Formats: sequence, C-alpha cells, structure tokens
Amino acid sequence: MTGPEPPESLPTTAGELPLFQCRLDVGGREWTVLHTQAVVSRDDEARYLAERPDGMPYGVTLWPAALALAHELATRPAEFAGRSVLELGAGTGLPGVVAASLGARVVQTDRSELVLAVARRTAERNAVSGIEHRLADWTVWEDNSRYDWVIGSDVTYADSMHPHLRHILWQNLAPGGRVLLADPLRADSLAFLDGLEADGWRVVFHRWSIGEGDDARPVGVFELSPPRGR
Repeated sequence: MTGPEPPESLPTTAGELPLFQCRLDVGGREWTVLHTQAVVSRDDEARYLAERPDGMPYGVTLWPAALALAHELATRPAEFAGRSVLELGAGTGLPGVVAASLGARVVQTDRSELVLAVARRTAERNAVSGIEHRLADWTVWEDNSRYDWVIGSDVTYADSMHPHLRHILWQNLAPGGRVLLADPLRADSLAFLDGLEADGWRVVFHRWSIGEGDDARPVGVFELSPPRGR
C-alpha cells in the first residue's frame, strides 16, 4: 500500500468531505481506493474510535478486513466469474470492486448513502462496472433475491446485529451458495461464527496479515457453507 495522495472532496449536507486515495496491489493489479482514513494496526483503530467525528459512518474508513477480503477474492477468480454476489456493509467498496473485476454481478449494500457514494467513486476510479449500489438496512431487510456468494468485511462486530445477519445469510444465499466474512478476530465475531458452526454451518478459516512489521494485523477470512438440506 502506497501513501495517500492529495485529497479530493465529496459534497455532503454537512459540507465537503475530504477523500484520500491510496494505491494497493491486490491480485497482481493496482487498485485505487478512496477513504477518509486508513486503519491498519490496533493503535490506529484505538485512535480512530477516540477521534471519530460524531455521525461519521465507519464505512468511509479503509479497514484491514476489507483488504484481507479483497486479497482472498483475488485468489479465487474461477469461483466468482459469472456469479452473483451480495456485499453487506460495502464501505469503501474494494472487495465488491475486485469481485466485479473477476466477472461477478455484484450488489453492494450499506445503510449510509454517503458510504455508497464513496463505493461508487471507488468503482469508477478503477473502471469497474457490473455493480449495483443499494441502500439497505439489516433491521428492515427487503431483498428476497438469492446470491451465489454473500460477502462482508468487519460486519460481525456488533452482537445486537447478529440475528439480522443470520436472517440475511439464510434468506439470501442460493442453493450451493457460500459466504465469505473477514474480521480481525474480534471476540463478538468469533462468538457469532461459533454459533453458526454449532447450528450446522461449515466454517473454514483463512488467515491473512495486513500491514508490515510490528503493525501487521491478523485478519481471518471465514468461508461459510450452510447446513445440508437447508
């Protein structure tokens, strides 16, 4: 990951939001990602949570789980070409953009229009099409479509949302479909995955390290398959 370039701005109701861009090498290709701030280490995260402006959505920040998920997707091109993908909590948009570049039909969702605006710009910057951006709230979920893949990065940190996430995975996963969830091994996230496994889901763990040296952050990408006969 190279350093940030001079910011551009995104108009919002609260004024101009500065967006920085960084360039990442994922899957042998350079990608441009727009964000308000990049978080990698635990110290970065602690500072961000302490200083985050009120009302600023988490999704406009670039998180290590999104980087790990993007890398995971890039290693599996044959599994995404021609497939349908639902991305939950799209954030800055990198994983869904990588999936679309592999030939997937992607629906990126988030509950914040501001976040979706950043995701759209990320897709445009990388000249990637085939993505639908959709405003969606897990607590009033209205999508009844089935997808070959459901993906998400850092979407399991809040245990209050786990029942809604379970509902979406059960309702929207096509027969034979699978899930990829990336998380920096948070306790609440691991508890969510343990619960799914106890209910018959198959959980496979892929480990990534994001960052360099002492600041490297371990991130798990968890591949989930629903119980047989669902």
